[in-house]
Amino acid sequence: MDKKEIAKFFCEILEKEQDVSAGMAAIRTLLHVLKMDKSETVQELDSNLQAAGEAMRNTDYPVTAVVSGCELFLRFITLAKLDTKTFEECKDIMLHRGEVFLKKLMEARGKVAKLASPFIIDGSRILTHSKSRNVLEAMKEAAKAHKRFEVYVTTSCPDSSGIEMCKQLEKANISCTLILDSAIGYVMEQVDLVMVGAEGVVESGGIVNKVGSYTVALCAREMKKPFYVLTESFKFVRLYPLNQQDLPNELKYPAGMLRKDLSKEHPLVDYTPPSYITLLFTDLGILTPSAVSDELIKLYL
Repeated sequence: MDKKEIAKFFCEILEKEQDVSAGMAAIRTLLHVLKMDKSETVQELDSNLQAAGEAMRNTDYPVTAVVSGCELFLRFITLAKLDTKTFEECKDIMLHRGEVFLKKLMEARGKVAKLASPFIIDGSRILTHSKSRNVLEAMKEAAKAHKRFEVYVTTSCPDSSGIEMCKQLEKANISCTLILDSAIGYVMEQVDLVMVGAEGVVESGGIVNKVGSYTVALCAREMKKPFYVLTESFKFVRLYPLNQQDLPNELKYPAGMLRKDLSKEHPLVDYTPPSYITLLFTDLGILTPSAVSDELIKLYL
């Protein structure tokens, strides 16, 4: 498969399956490339898989989870080349490990939801930012337990993804109110907790997420409200930003904008430092931000 075909396959997954995240679509695409690849050596196969990752990063979809998901996937499956003598055996093991890896990740969202839903107490009021499939799943889980709660959802400019989040909550019969991004401070004093997703979790335990997440965290900290992050472990990425400018442009802007002058462009994501995060709910368990670096070491060993 050439880069155009790979990018098209990746984009079609995201266009047709609204419930699939960019990171999960990237891993499915890599597994498809692995199945279709005609390489004759491990080195050539490695090179083709790396090129596939690059092709997906050059689309206009958020790439933080694509970067971390691809890196973890390749790390996991290429350990196989140490175990075998022939390329055919090696590729068979890679395919098997890739399918096991994908199956494990498909179960991750349910695990996150089960861990986070007990923190939604009957009668509570929750603020969430943008659209997060993990947050939505946790709220559905709490609703199944017959808990009644109110959700405030930011509109989340510039793509207004909060509107879609509200529609999904209403479809699940969960009471919700759409608010302006600029009303975060006004609403914060009324809520009991904040729940957000993440596009990436960095080594410090901070998160990369939809722009505005840092503003929400600042308000939550000032008003002493818990700030919870719900995310899968494949979004753990080997980055250590110290501030907003430390985030690579590749993560902050769509690929189509990277050749332009970015000085007057708005980023799509921002960085929330670990000091503003109360807990992270992951498929590896409930973590404090300081525990993330230990988990990253385990994932990449």
